[in-house]
Amino acid sequence: MAKRCYYEVLEVERSVKDGELKAAFRKLAMKWHPDRNPGDKDCEQRFKEINEAYEVLKDPDKRAAYDRFGHQAFEQGGGGHGFSADFGSAFSDLFEGIFGMGGARRRDGRERGADLRYNMEISLEEAFGGKTAQVRLPTSVACESCSGTGAKAGSKPKTCPHCAGAGRIRHAQGFFTLERTCPGCQGRGQVIDDPCPSCSGSGRVTRERTLSVNIPAGVEDGTRIRLAGEGEAGVRGGPAGDLYIFLSLSAHTFFQRDGADLHCRVPISMVQAALGGEFEAPTIDGGKTRVKVPEGTQSGRRFRLQGKGMPVLRSRQVGDMYVQIVVETPQKLTKKQRELLAEFERLSSRDTHPESTGFFGKVKDLLSRAG
Repeated sequence: MAKRCYYEVLEVERSVKDGELKAAFRKLAMKWHPDRNPGDKDCEQRFKEINEAYEVLKDPDKRAAYDRFGHQAFEQGGGGHGFSADFGSAFSDLFEGIFGMGGARRRDGRERGADLRYNMEISLEEAFGGKTAQVRLPTSVACESCSGTGAKAGSKPKTCPHCAGAGRIRHAQGFFTLERTCPGCQGRGQVIDDPCPSCSGSGRVTRERTLSVNIPAGVEDGTRIRLAGEGEAGVRGGPAGDLYIFLSLSAHTFFQRDGADLHCRVPISMVQAALGGEFEAPTIDGGKTRVKVPEGTQSGRRFRLQGKGMPVLRSRQVGDMYVQIVVETPQKLTKKQRELLAEFERLSSRDTHPESTGFFGKVKDLLSRAG
């Protein structure tokens, strides 16, 4: 029986794009799969036909030859070099699309160690200047007795006789050949007849280690520092995992941080705000700076001190410091102080308190119109 046109088999036009071709193949392959149609020889034949067509058309060179010579391009003695459809490749495309995975990978018995997390709290001053911190943590390290192999000194791991070192065992199931982890070596490909007594064959033991961690200037709350290869040792000589240092910043007495900028609230007296003056404010580097307060400064006013903030991580930029003035109302006044303030109020004019005078004036107008 003459072969059908491959484009007709996949129910697509000759101008079909690669993505559309793959989608059409998946749809038909799932529809005519033998597992969905058990015992149906026609479905099995149709499924093979679909895979053969897709195997040719998905390859640009084979497709070009097919478009020019048709089926003769892949027949012995024809215009091609002979062709035998590799259904395994087509199945791989199908499984990758359905399950999001490719074929199974062989393992060499060297399992990577687990990653570790260490939480570290630092001060804002330490985040400003950076520091070198010492970290002590218990973790798995390579066993010295067996050099991480897991085998007793004088012996060594042997190739698993069940899987010949592949770590996987194949077995046929219906139309497919499936793989599973070798039960003899748990996928490692090797077995140990005489395990190391110090590590019980795992190739690693638990020890407390001390590590130096470089904390760069400008780190923020939540910054993660990765120390490659400083996590748990791998099983039987496998590569070590990584250590992740998660930083958190403790609350500061004066400053609140906003990115690279620092904010602080400074209370001043009512007299100082009215007459003006200056005061010294602390800076994050441990120093101090003078802030001039102009006459008539109101509570809530902010002063920007350029370049007095935090450094930006891994750059030469520096943030600013913002000082917010809080005018403090006097409390627990003496009789004399009360008399002086009352006299001051009596002598005050509209110009002395323009904001409050204007506000209550508008309130008075509003109430008079309402009445």
